[in-house]
Amino acid sequence: MSVFLKKHKNKIVIVALMVAVLTGLWFMSGTEERGAGNSAPPYSVAENTNSTESAADILESIPDMTDDSAETSENPASELSGTTITSITESPTNDTTVANPGTDVSTTETITETSTDPSTDPVIITTETPTTPPVMTTEPPTVTTTSSPTEINATSEKPTETTQSKYNTDPVPDGKPLPVEPQDATVGDGSFTVTLSVRCDTLINNTKLDKEKRELVPDDGVIFAATTIMVYEGESVFNVLQREMKRAKIHMAFRNTPIYNSAYIEAINNLYEFDGGDLSGWMYKVNDWFPNYGCSRYQLQPGDVIEWVYTCDLGRDVGGYYAAGG
Repeated sequence: MSVFLKKHKNKIVIVALMVAVLTGLWFMSGTEERGAGNSAPPYSVAENTNSTESAADILESIPDMTDDSAETSENPASELSGTTITSITESPTNDTTVANPGTDVSTTETITETSTDPSTDPVIITTETPTTPPVMTTEPPTVTTTSSPTEINATSEKPTETTQSKYNTDPVPDGKPLPVEPQDATVGDGSFTVTLSVRCDTLINNTKLDKEKRELVPDDGVIFAATTIMVYEGESVFNVLQREMKRAKIHMAFRNTPIYNSAYIEAINNLYEFDGGDLSGWMYKVNDWFPNYGCSRYQLQPGDVIEWVYTCDLGRDVGGYYAAGG
C-alpha cells in the first residue's frame, strides 16, 4: 500500500484538489438555489457516479510526471505525422569574394517541416553544410625570353676589322717604309746624308694671305733651299727639320698630337696653317711620296729626299691630297 501511495502521490493530490473544488462549487450552487426559493435535494457524489469519472480512472488518465520509465523522443520532428520535408540549398552568387582560395566555403541547408495540421507552425531546422570550394582557374602568365646584350653580340656578326692602326693610320702602300713609333726609336752613332728643303710656292699668288704675311713669302717661294744634311741612324723627319730650322734661325712651331702619336708642324717661317685659307697648312714628302703618318714616325734612310711644302687646298695643289685625308 505504501508503494502505491508513493508512486501515485501526485495523482492523489490532484484528485483531492479536484474534489475540493467540485465540493465548493456544489455548496455555492446550492446556496444560490436556496436563496432563490428552490428546494432541491442536496448534491451527493454518490449520486453522480454514473456521470462522473471515478478517482481511479482520473488517476490513471493523468500522466506520471515522476515516472522514470517514461520515454521521450530525442527528435520531435520524427513524431510528427504527415509532414513534408523540403531541402533548400543556397549557392554562393557571383558577387561572393573569396579572400583565401584555400578556405572552404560553407552554404546553409534549410530543412522546413510542414505539418498537415493548419494550427501547427512549421518546424525549421538549419544546419551548416560545407561545400567544395570554388576552383580558381587562371592561365599561366606568358613568359617572354630575350637575349641579353652579351648573348646578342655573341651571335651577331663580328664588326668589320679596321685597317687603321691604333693611331688612325691607314695601311701603308707596298714598298713604302712602315712607321716607327718615337718611343721605340733608338738614335745610334752611325750617320748618313739626306736632302732637306722647305718651300711655299702656293702662297705667292694667294689672295687670302694677310698683307703683313706677304713679306714672309719669298719671291721664288723657297724658304730653305735643298741642302744635303748629315743625320744619325734612328732620326726622324721631325728631328732633322727641328735641328736644321734652329741652325738656320728660321722660325718653326709645332704641337704634339697623342691621337696620332706624332708632332704636327703648325708653322715654318711664321707662316701658319690656315693663313692661306681653311684648307691650308704644311705637308711633307719623302722621295716624292706623301706619307700618311706623322713626321715623328718616319725614320730616315740614307739618301732620302725630304721636302716640306705649303698647301692651300688640302694637298690637291701639291699632289698630296690622299695623304691629307682626301
